[in-house]
Amino acid sequence: MSQLTRLLGAAAVCAAALSSLSVMPPATAAAAPVAGPVAGTAAPPPVRDEDRVDRLTVTVRDAGKAADGTYELYCRPERGGTHPDPDGACAAMERSTRAGRDVFAPVPEGSVCTMQYGGPATARITGTWAGRPVDATYDRRDGCQIRRWDRLVPLLPDLRSPGAS
Repeated sequence: MSQLTRLLGAAAVCAAALSSLSVMPPATAAAAPVAGPVAGTAAPPPVRDEDRVDRLTVTVRDAGKAADGTYELYCRPERGGTHPDPDGACAAMERSTRAGRDVFAPVPEGSVCTMQYGGPATARITGTWAGRPVDATYDRRDGCQIRRWDRLVPLLPDLRSPGAS
C-alpha cells in the first residue's frame, strides 16, 4: 500500500469522526460557561473595584503581650478598624497582592526550609481580600514560615530580631 493511500484513508477516518460531532449554534456557544480553574466549572465574574470590600480579622497568639489579640482591618472602601497600624497593614497587603497569586497561600509542599525556630507566635487571618474569601494560618516554626509571616508585616506583628531584614 502506498503512503498516499494510507494518508487518504487516515483523512477519510478523520473526516468521518468530525462529521459525527455535534456543533453548537453560535448563539448557544456564546452562552456556554468558560472553563475556570477547575475543569468544567465556570470562572467567577471579575470583582469591580467599586464593589470590592477588603475586610480582615487578624488573631495573634503567643507573640507577646503588646502584640497578642484580635484586630479588625478595613482597607476598602476606607482604611480603618482596630488594627494598630491600618495604613501600614493595608499598604503591606497591597504590595503583596499580585494577579494570579494567592497572597495567603501556604508554603508549598516539599519546600526546602532552614531549620530555624522563630518562636511560638501564631496568627489566623480570616475575611475577604481582593474579592476572595480568606482563611489562613501562620506560625514561625521554620525559615519558610518565618519568611511568609514577615512578608505581611505590619499586618502581622514584627517579630524579627533587631538588625534582621
